[in-house]
Amino acid sequence: MIKHLSGDYETVEYDSKRSVMLYDNVQTEAYPTHWHKEIEIIMPIKNNYTVVVGETDFTFNENEVLIIPPGELHGMPAIPGRRLIFQCDNAILGDLPALEPLMRSLNAPLLITPEFNKELQVLAKKIMLDIFELYSVKNELSDIKIYSLLLQLLIAVREYHLEQSKNSLDCDDGKIDEYTEKFSVVMKYIDANYMYDISLDQLANVAGYSKYHFSRIFKQYNSMSYLQYINARRTRAAENLLLDPDIPITEVAMRSGFKSLTTFNRIFKEIKHCTPTDFKKLYSIEFTRK
Repeated sequence: MIKHLSGDYETVEYDSKRSVMLYDNVQTEAYPTHWHKEIEIIMPIKNNYTVVVGETDFTFNENEVLIIPPGELHGMPAIPGRRLIFQCDNAILGDLPALEPLMRSLNAPLLITPEFNKELQVLAKKIMLDIFELYSVKNELSDIKIYSLLLQLLIAVREYHLEQSKNSLDCDDGKIDEYTEKFSVVMKYIDANYMYDISLDQLANVAGYSKYHFSRIFKQYNSMSYLQYINARRTRAAENLLLDPDIPITEVAMRSGFKSLTTFNRIFKEIKHCTPTDFKKLYSIEFTRK
C-alpha cells in the first residue's frame, strides 16, 4: 500500500535511520499511477506480475527483474502472488560524480529476463535475494552492504550497455575506450556549462569530431541525444534550486540554463512528470512530514 500519495507523487517512507526499503509484497492490491524520486526494482517470487510504466506494459515472470528509474510514472494492477519491491534514496547515488556513468544507464525502464541476457538475469535475481536477506539485518553496515549490491547490479547493466554500444557501433574495445574518454570530457564540459547556451559545434569541437559524427556516436553510445542529455542535466540542477523557497521559479529556469519559462515548464514536466510549481509544493509537503 502506498502510504503517502499527493496527486501522483509518492513519498517513500523508510524505517528509522534507513535509506532503503524492501517490501515483501503478498497482497493482491492495485497501485495507482504514481512516481517518486527513488530507484525501484521489482522481482516476482510467485506468479508473474505486470507494471505499467508510462504507456508501456511490462509483464514478467518469476525471478525476472524490472528496474524503474527515478521520476517514471508507473502503476500496478491487482495480481495475486508474491514479489519483492525494493526502493532506495537516489540522492546518495546521484550526488556522486564518479557514479554518473552508472546513472546514465537508468534513463529508461529495464526488464531483465533470460531472453534479454541470461547472465545478467541470474545476477539480478541473486542480488535481489541477497538484498532481501540483508534487509532484515538492522545494523550500521546493512544498508551500506545493500548499496554495494545495488552498485554491483548497476555496474553489470552499464557493462551490458557498453557491449551493446560496441556492437551497434561495430567497433573494438580500443574504440569504445576512445569514446568513453572523449564523452567523459564532453559531459564534464556540459556539467560546467549547462547554465549557458551549448551548441552542437561546441560539443563536437570538445570531442574533436565532426558535428555529424559527434551527434550520431553520442546517441548510440549514451542511448540519448546530446540535447536530451543537456536537458536532463539542466533539470537535475533545477531540482536542487527548487528546494530553496526563496528562489522564484523564473530565476530557477534562468539559472538552470533554460531560455524561457515556457521551455522550462515543458521539459521539466516531460522528465519529472509534474510542473516545477508542483515539484516545489511536493517537496514542501515532504519536508513538513519529516
